[in-house]
Amino acid sequence: MGIAESAKSLRTNRNTAAIRTFSPTATIKCDGLAIFRSQPARDAACLFDVNPSVVSWHCMPLSLDCGGVVHVPDFGVVDSDGGRLLIDASDRVMPVASAVIEESAARHGARYRRLIAEEVYDGPRLQNARDLLMYGNHAISLGDRLRLLSILKDHGDLSVSECLTIFKETKPIAGLAQLILRGFVEVDLDAELLGPETMVRRIRM
Repeated sequence: MGIAESAKSLRTNRNTAAIRTFSPTATIKCDGLAIFRSQPARDAACLFDVNPSVVSWHCMPLSLDCGGVVHVPDFGVVDSDGGRLLIDASDRVMPVASAVIEESAARHGARYRRLIAEEVYDGPRLQNARDLLMYGNHAISLGDRLRLLSILKDHGDLSVSECLTIFKETKPIAGLAQLILRGFVEVDLDAELLGPETMVRRIRM
């Protein structure tokens, strides 16, 4: 597959995906345009944004030549160790065997895997991520950020309901969501749906 054909394939896939909108619309670690092939692909990306080992991710990163068959993975992910991973969402219909795609990805210096549905949909993590990302486009004031981080430093972990009373300049839920999404504080996204009793911990930078 030549350079021109590869570029054309990549452009076609991106243009097709760009006409569709999937919820939630905000992203945190996306590098480039946020364009998704399907809702399951969007759901997978929600988990990238709340995964501390993911540094950045981008949509439809490159066109792979898989023995004459072109395949454009849903995502390219950079992890905290600098590794590159190409990922397809669980609903992806594979044009060739995964082993063939893995070999092609390796030629680009990346690993490849296709997610399984249980990784994305089992447990409350996805719903919690989606709930947080609904506030992904909000801003938090410097004053509220410093105020909450200082109190957590002095008094230790607080519940969500206690944290919400600290915000003075920002809408409380939006402000707390921003602090979680931006990695200033953390909550357990896997135990249960976020609620008033969920404990909030300061992340040591």
